[in-house]
Amino acid sequence: MSAAASATRAGTRWEPVIGLEVHVQLATASKMFCRCEARFGAPPNTLVCPVCTGQPGTLPVLNARALELGVIAGLTLGCEIDPLTKFDRKNYFYPDLPKGYQISQFDRPLCRDGVFTYTLPDGTPREISIVRAHLEEDSGKIIHPEGLDLSLVDLNRAGTPLLEIVSGPDLRSATEASAYLKDLRQALRYAGVAECDMEKGGFRCDVNISLRPAGTKTLGTRTETKNLNSFRFVEQALEAEIARQAAVLDAGEAVVQSTMAFDPESGKTRPMRSKEEAHDYRYFPEPDLPRFAVDPDWVESLQLSLPESPVARHLRYLNELGLKASDAEELVADKTVSDCFDAVCRAGAEPATAASWILNDLKALANARKLPFAELPVTAGQIAGLIALVALGRVSNQAARTTLLPALAEREDADPAALLAELDLEQVSDDDALLTTVREVLGTETELVARYRAGKTTVLNALLGRVMAASGGKANPGRVKALLAGELGPVQDS
Repeated sequence: MSAAASATRAGTRWEPVIGLEVHVQLATASKMFCRCEARFGAPPNTLVCPVCTGQPGTLPVLNARALELGVIAGLTLGCEIDPLTKFDRKNYFYPDLPKGYQISQFDRPLCRDGVFTYTLPDGTPREISIVRAHLEEDSGKIIHPEGLDLSLVDLNRAGTPLLEIVSGPDLRSATEASAYLKDLRQALRYAGVAECDMEKGGFRCDVNISLRPAGTKTLGTRTETKNLNSFRFVEQALEAEIARQAAVLDAGEAVVQSTMAFDPESGKTRPMRSKEEAHDYRYFPEPDLPRFAVDPDWVESLQLSLPESPVARHLRYLNELGLKASDAEELVADKTVSDCFDAVCRAGAEPATAASWILNDLKALANARKLPFAELPVTAGQIAGLIALVALGRVSNQAARTTLLPALAEREDADPAALLAELDLEQVSDDDALLTTVREVLGTETELVARYRAGKTTVLNALLGRVMAASGGKANPGRVKALLAGELGPVQDS
């Protein structure tokens, strides 16, 4: 039976119970307990020191920025922040963990008991409980060179600040899991907590899943699939493991609690080892780091500084500003773009028009100049001013988009109205001036005029184009069209 068929059967007879553990690399300049750079892409083993390589006699010093970002993340997740927290040693042996233990948090995590709201693909809001979110350091990386019978260790990542976010077992499908992860990553990016770059290992997920008979409440035996670094892999791994466990249970056998690996090529999960429990790690308090208090007043000040969440912003765009769903979603997808939109609206632009300019023209300009959107040298005030000039009929849409906007990008301090005059782009809307040009065109385009009066009314657009060309593109097309219709008169009956 195929995995898809097994998953379908599991969806009717068995109910999946899913919880996720997400490891997020915090956006700090240095590592968690030393001053080494926390940077991706450096040559192997060049961002290391005696502390992060576990040399005898070294002492860790907590990165204050990592603590701050941990608190901000917890508040973003609706968590309570523990006023007294501590670090612990999590003991296990692996080639990329030179100390033989990881500094983490066990019984006093920084953040606990949160609720996070995410949305399904159809826009339905859902809530998921956040059991805990705790600080810890990352391990190194093991590299297996293709064609060589050896493994190499790169410790550049060892000691990088992580936040592990543990959800409750509240998810019931791969679709829900993927939707939660996407909104979680977006919320953390909005809060400035992390870049969440999955290709660089900055946002990794462990999937816990069990099956139980549909309609029951007793939890089944769970497995954990480790280190999934894409939304697609999370969905595929969940579907594969649901199918595997369903087949085991259908055969009258018991699911064995174990740690699994997912193979994207085969689309299957396979056991790696029996699942560790807390006692296997022999946790004990980190003797080189004291317990420390988290000032409630400081936490409150961070709470007040949190940006609007992407979910709340999306709803505001839909319900208060009346944007199209597709525009609202595209704006919210990038905080820089969304912030620009809000600033342009605050400067007086109508929301739907502002969205169109930002999503189409500003993005296109940034792409053409190979610039990140945030580095585009055009201010919100300039964009709002440009939109106002179009609305007033002082410049045509085409001239504004193709000439005036690029010119503004070359002149950061330029006033759109002054630049309009300097470039001689002022649109002609005076009927007397336009009528002269319209009559000149009609006098020379006798064939088009005859075809129009014979019933071929579509040639009106061709005549409009001739007038626009004759005016150097400065004529108001709306007024020109009205004047043409008046001068041409009624169409002859055929």
